[in-house]
Amino acid sequence: MKFISILFLLAFVNIFGQTENQVASYNFPKIRSSITMPVTIPLSEISNMVNASVKDLIYQDDSYTDNNNDQFKVKVWKTRPIRLVGGTNQNILIEVPLKIWAEKGIGTLGLYTYQSTTFETVMSFNTSINLKNNWTIQTQTQTNGFRWVTQPVLDFGRIKIPITSLVEKSLKEQQEKFCRTIDQQMAGQLNFQNYAVAAWNAFSSPFHISEEFNTWLKITPINVHITPLKFYGNQINTSLGIDIFSETFTGSKPESSQLVKSASDFGFVSSLANQFLLQTTANVPFTEATSIARTMFLNKEYDVRGSSVKITDIKVYGVDDRIMIEAQTEGYVNGTVFISGIPVYSDLKKKIVLSDTKFKLKTSNILQKTATLLFRGKIIKMIEEEYGIPTQDLENNSKKSIEEAFNKEYYKGLKMSGQVFNLKPGNILMNPSGITAVIDTNASLKLMLNGM
Repeated sequence: MKFISILFLLAFVNIFGQTENQVASYNFPKIRSSITMPVTIPLSEISNMVNASVKDLIYQDDSYTDNNNDQFKVKVWKTRPIRLVGGTNQNILIEVPLKIWAEKGIGTLGLYTYQSTTFETVMSFNTSINLKNNWTIQTQTQTNGFRWVTQPVLDFGRIKIPITSLVEKSLKEQQEKFCRTIDQQMAGQLNFQNYAVAAWNAFSSPFHISEEFNTWLKITPINVHITPLKFYGNQINTSLGIDIFSETFTGSKPESSQLVKSASDFGFVSSLANQFLLQTTANVPFTEATSIARTMFLNKEYDVRGSSVKITDIKVYGVDDRIMIEAQTEGYVNGTVFISGIPVYSDLKKKIVLSDTKFKLKTSNILQKTATLLFRGKIIKMIEEEYGIPTQDLENNSKKSIEEAFNKEYYKGLKMSGQVFNLKPGNILMNPSGITAVIDTNASLKLMLNGM
């Protein structure tokens, strides 16, 4: 069904890949994410479907001589749209307002006097709905009696003949047939297997999410969980839980996944959380990390023992799981300084900063090595306190982008509304061309179907 495909689209529209075209291709970490989405199906949608399948003229008997020469004709119309109300036991109560025209002949030996009448009644049904884990809906509709609005009476002047029993007999027969019609229509219209296959295969080919950075995203749905249907007066509620893998690629387009011919059965769970955690990745190339360092430290002078040390060049790159800052210095300390640290996210500073900082000096002047102890402490403190890769703009832009994606009508009749409660980088990973931040997003999402 279309709404399943939207659930998967949400997982990739908010990926923030940032790499340069010149860097080598790199496959970012494979992130497992889960999306929880409450789904609301207004009963008006099912009502529209039922009304569309039932013609205004429901039943017609044009013969006086059938049914053992009963000398009776009848026509039954639907006067207003069929009304559906949610029950309390996974069922729907259905009311069908009817107008009935009847004509009855009175006489004998082939001589009859005919009189017609028009009256109204409300036909009631009780439909139980069972959502099967193979994406189909099973319904069982039973009759639930009549409610007369006006009694059926033939008026022959002095003789008034109630024909309730004749009318009820015909209506009961048609009501039984109508039960089967309702079940057949719902089984055909509410079979989601084909929609699930289409949605699953929609993600077989990776998405080109950034032409500027030549970034691709591949979404792989793993499984789906659904909570039991809950029936209310005017709607049916359930929740979907979808487990996915999201993978970010740069460079050439990755291979497509193999198409499926049938959607896997989903699993039932008693409940799902109202909020969900979605994880994506954002890459900060070392060129950008170097640019930040140059802005902060290049050509700046620092006092050491009454003398000065000037940073004349600086660059940032990765070594194993550590960020390496390589700075050229002149003055009191003349040489190459190597400062490395493990990148972590600081919620207080809203930056990716260095922890477990280590220092190394490469210089040809042996006498300077002793004199650099003070410089070592000063520059390490400076790096730890001042250097960092800001993430505030990333967080704000990400939140805005996600909420824009969560509050759209992607297809006619498919309305989504959502909110991001918290978004921040979690784990910080290293890759050959930069730093990969795993973005943790706490959000809620609601789906409503209109025009199904």
